[in-house]
Amino acid sequence: MAELKLSESRDLTRIERIGAHSHIRGLGLDSALEPRAVSEGMVGQTAARKAAGVILQMIKDGKIAGRAVLLAGQPGTGKTAIAMGMAKSLGLETPFAMISGSEIFSLEMSKTEALMQAFRKAIGVRIKEETEIIEGEVVEVQIDRPAVAGAASKTGKLTLKTTEMETVYDLGAKMIEALGKEKVQSGDVIAIDKASGKITKLGRSFSRSRDYDAMGPQVKFVQCPDGELQKRKEVVHCVTLHEIDVINSRTQGFLALFTGDTGEIRAEVREQIDTKVAEWREEGKADIVPGVLFIDEVHMLDIECFSFLNRALENEMAPILVVATNRGITTIRGTNYKSPHGIPIDLLDRLLIITTQPYTKDEIRKIVDIRCQEEEVETSEEAKALLTHIGVETSLRYAINLITAASLACQRRKGKLVESEDITRVYNLFLDVKRSTQYLMEYQNQYMFNEAPVADGDEDDANAMLS
Repeated sequence: MAELKLSESRDLTRIERIGAHSHIRGLGLDSALEPRAVSEGMVGQTAARKAAGVILQMIKDGKIAGRAVLLAGQPGTGKTAIAMGMAKSLGLETPFAMISGSEIFSLEMSKTEALMQAFRKAIGVRIKEETEIIEGEVVEVQIDRPAVAGAASKTGKLTLKTTEMETVYDLGAKMIEALGKEKVQSGDVIAIDKASGKITKLGRSFSRSRDYDAMGPQVKFVQCPDGELQKRKEVVHCVTLHEIDVINSRTQGFLALFTGDTGEIRAEVREQIDTKVAEWREEGKADIVPGVLFIDEVHMLDIECFSFLNRALENEMAPILVVATNRGITTIRGTNYKSPHGIPIDLLDRLLIITTQPYTKDEIRKIVDIRCQEEEVETSEEAKALLTHIGVETSLRYAINLITAASLACQRRKGKLVESEDITRVYNLFLDVKRSTQYLMEYQNQYMFNEAPVADGDEDDANAMLS
């Protein structure tokens, strides 16, 4: 007799890619804005996190607008991590737009237009609307289908009730189709928007909880609504000014939001929208929510972009601007002049500057622990100590990059725990910047278009290039 083989079934789960900052959950501050040593994925940088927390509190209180903050520090000191922590702490309702300085030059539009769109993405509008809805428990749905197909449209009746009243409504073809789409049946609690005819299923009534022996885990039980069937309800929509711009500037504006093909938006359209939003604010129909615009690698912007930022920050509806750079005293792009961080002095004067410090050995160890947990790699204490040593001697980013590679090396030898031998193996396979530069200096004559001077002390030259 042939054996009956059961096919394996696996739960479908939402796929989440592990990124460089996917372990960040917030800034790791307590209620008094004091930074915890290790919290919400953040380690060290206590002064920078505390300063970012103060800025964050002012944003939440709506006390500042049109201000700018500079995160300055060496590469790999957690500048982007702090910005990501701010974004997570702000929540979903506060807009947070993130761009890189080099993006401005690669888009199919002018530099100032790209910056203006980024600014508008970081300004939210909370629009309040009062709508009439019919909310109740479905008692019965009757649909009369014509005897001959196509002879007449379908008609029907819908009986809804609350704890105090019961009413029968006549249904047209569109409402019958909408009820069919939502799979509405007797016992469901639904809400119907009178203006648009949209049907929302709120759940099943508690009184019908024993109708079936088994129910799916997604079934939600709610109380039968009380009071009258027709109610007035305030609905709040949160959109950004950029979304309103796109929808009003193009015939297929709503679709352009999904395709990303927004193109340049005329200044007249923006002026009309700003006037309308100002009217809504006066009437109490809308509130402005100043968000955060984060520009990474801000030294990549040129003098024209910096001049635009200077003017844009003076606008009454400007968001909070957070910029980050890892450059020292360098040339301002588009000029022959040098300036701290490659930013003009007049713009630097507007910035609140937060500096980040290099991580200590203990902090690197804690970050390695967090990344091993985030990447779901079981690692021995010796291997973590070796990774920490590599992070101190080379760079934190290089050490973190070795974690997944070491995990694959461990799987190849059919091991379950990443040991120091796996770390050593991938360390020899993948070079860090210092060893790569030494290799280039040693074999520079065999490379094309080599411009480095040939000298006996190749190793000294390599170290000089890195320092």
